[in-house]
Amino acid sequence: MPLHELTTLVWPALARLPAGRTVAILPTGAIEVHGPHLPLGTDIIIAEAMARAGATRLLARDLHVLMLPVLPYAPAPFAAAFAGTIDTPVAATTLMVAGIARSLATHGVRFTGIANAHHDPAHVSALRAAVDDVSGDESAVLVFPDLTRRRWAERLTDEFRSGAGHAGAYEGSIVLAERPSLVRTEVMSRLSPNPRSLVDAVRAGAHTFASAGGPDAYFGSPAHASAAEGRRTVEVLGAVLEEAIIEAMAADAKRSGT
Repeated sequence: MPLHELTTLVWPALARLPAGRTVAILPTGAIEVHGPHLPLGTDIIIAEAMARAGATRLLARDLHVLMLPVLPYAPAPFAAAFAGTIDTPVAATTLMVAGIARSLATHGVRFTGIANAHHDPAHVSALRAAVDDVSGDESAVLVFPDLTRRRWAERLTDEFRSGAGHAGAYEGSIVLAERPSLVRTEVMSRLSPNPRSLVDAVRAGAHTFASAGGPDAYFGSPAHASAAEGRRTVEVLGAVLEEAIIEAMAADAKRSGT
């Protein structure tokens, strides 16, 4: 099966896609600080890599995959104090994502999977709210494999599971694998590890990177990043996305008796 990119199609081509065998993928990220060594678009790079890896797996199942443009703007209050970060309202993300799923459904694309790489609690809450909003519709199904949930997180790297996965080896490795020219490797190699857990900091009431113990907006061990680890992680992310979408399709078929 070919991969269909929404922005390159003409409308009759989209109209001909088989409704029951077509899945849309929406990559979601943010433009925000990722230490002094990774680009502001790090989450976008990771979300698109996850989306492509998931799409490859879904295509192998003889599904049609409709790749949507990345949604690059998101709530990012933890990073808002740093230059370049764009922090948008939570409600805007919820409305936008739910609206995308519903709009696609009116044209026969019932399933939309979210490939998300931005884990600020405000953004994750916005995506969860979008899923809840769409869950009352019979025509649309919005699938969000939330990587902050234990089921999915336990399949990722030790650093990610520790909660110190922002701009460290986890994210740095993926960017090295996907867009190595954007990594300031000479800076990254000199950064000392920062093992503080963002998860623990959030539980303790932190609301910014600085208050969480990351004055330079990185957590984990950036110097330990490698392209090889990044490629392995992207494959895992693709498998997570595939599994979540296939489960949702099976559950939907069971409910409808098909």
